[in-house]
Amino acid sequence: MFLTNIPLFISLFLSFSLPLYSTPYLSPTTLFPNYQKMLQSFKVFPYTSPLVFSTPSDSEPLFVSSLLNSSFLTLDPEQADLFFIPFSSINVSARSLSRLVNALRYDFPFWNRTLGADHFYVSCEGLSFGSDRNVLELKKNSVQISCFPTAPDKFVPHKDITLPPSLAGPYSPMEKAKNHLHLGYVRYGAIKEHSLIKELRADSEFLVDSEPLDQLGFQERIRISKFCLFEYGKGDVSGINDALRHGCVPVVITDRPIQDLPLMDVLRWQEMAVFVGWNKGRAGVKVEELKRVLYRTCGGDDRYGEVRGLGVTAGKHFVWNEQPQPYDAFHMVMYQLWLRRHTIRYARREVA
Repeated sequence: MFLTNIPLFISLFLSFSLPLYSTPYLSPTTLFPNYQKMLQSFKVFPYTSPLVFSTPSDSEPLFVSSLLNSSFLTLDPEQADLFFIPFSSINVSARSLSRLVNALRYDFPFWNRTLGADHFYVSCEGLSFGSDRNVLELKKNSVQISCFPTAPDKFVPHKDITLPPSLAGPYSPMEKAKNHLHLGYVRYGAIKEHSLIKELRADSEFLVDSEPLDQLGFQERIRISKFCLFEYGKGDVSGINDALRHGCVPVVITDRPIQDLPLMDVLRWQEMAVFVGWNKGRAGVKVEELKRVLYRTCGGDDRYGEVRGLGVTAGKHFVWNEQPQPYDAFHMVMYQLWLRRHTIRYARREVA
């Protein structure tokens, strides 16, 4: 069903008011044909296990529900490219995980072929490394799909994947205000209270909300602001998806390299967001330093427009739908899994 009018869809996608040389994709020449190959051939075998989610609106259960109702599933494990290990990630203990992996090891022949490297699981918080052999193999070899952001010690770059945060409402890009009222906007909770917030509040070029906003109020703030500020690691970065899709260029303040951004295998984050280092030795970043970075980015309307346009184009891939649609968040996470389908398989052996 997803192949209907795909050539037209791709044509419109690639020509989204951007010059041909300007793209948010790491490899646009391979992304779209590979996506079609994924739809036609990618198969996942799910083990049987009860699933319990306490927050049905979050991206974790949205992904699992979409997967279990998708055409990617196969009941023939010999056809499978990857194997899905479903378990509730809420208060899961290392002992129960060890028992689960041990059962897979002895009851099925598939785990031992790759030591779990062609298996994946979903854990919003991410799993820690442990001394138990079963848990260690699960964490070290299997692909972990977690929520963004994930604690550094619970995420393995180039192997693990993060889910785009769930969004409130359908994708509906707004027209930007012709005259921005604010250089930057900080949503309540996006940056924790510290000296930078006090400086931003005192600067007339920034809008800082001290109370939570509903979705419409947040979108209106985005519409009249050029940049949306987030602090990675300590603050709330869940609104970065909304900022992208509604045309507010994300500014991410961080004290370390970020390796768990959603869709990192697909998107050129450096071209559609601004990353500002948090100088620990000087008690953080100062507002004047921050403004210099932002003015460099929007020094010319063409440059700012290009950065914003790349983000809006990428924002289409961050939308979760009850019924998955082409190129939405579910399908782009599946595409990243498909990229990880090639694993080393060992000769079958009996486990002592």
